[in-house]
Amino acid sequence: MKKLIPAVVVAAALAIPAISFAQPEQQGLTRAQVRAELVELEQAGYNPATDHLSYPASIEAAEARVHAQQLASSDASGFGAPAAGTTQAGDAVAPQRPAKPGSVYFGH
Repeated sequence: MKKLIPAVVVAAALAIPAISFAQPEQQGLTRAQVRAELVELEQAGYNPATDHLSYPASIEAAEARVHAQQLASSDASGFGAPAAGTTQAGDAVAPQRPAKPGSVYFGH
């Protein structure tokens, strides 16, 4: 029992710093970012003062219009990261034929 207590104390002392650094350092949006998003939504046709009756549908429609505008104005040169929300599909991949048992590549 006397050896258990120091072992628990040492384990706790080693675990506490690891737990304290595991916290995410993500910050929320700044006021300027929120205001800029609100301006974009208002330019897309959303009016927060009068759209209280159709709130979820009206803001979702405005967000979709803003997203479509952002995709249309994004760089389509083929360089850089892909635009958000885009997908590419191709043909199905044909399965590879297994190597012959006497081949050098058999089993790889």
